[in-house]
Amino acid sequence: MAAIGAGIAVIGASFGIGWIGSKAMESIARQPEAVNDIRSNMILMAALVEGVALIAIVLSIFLT
Repeated sequence: MAAIGAGIAVIGASFGIGWIGSKAMESIARQPEAVNDIRSNMILMAALVEGVALIAIVLSIFLT
C-alpha cells in the first residue's frame, strides 16, 4: 500500500510541475519583459509542489 501511495504522490507532483512549467512558458511568451518575475514564481511554486509530494511520500510510508 505504501508503494501505491508514494506512486500516486509522485504522479501528482509530476503533473503539477509540468502544468506550472507549461503555464510559465505561456505567460513568458505573452509578456517577455516579465521573465524574471515569472521564473522566480515558477521556481517557488515548483519547490512547494515538491515539498507536498515529499510529505505525501513520507506519510504513505510511515502510516502504512
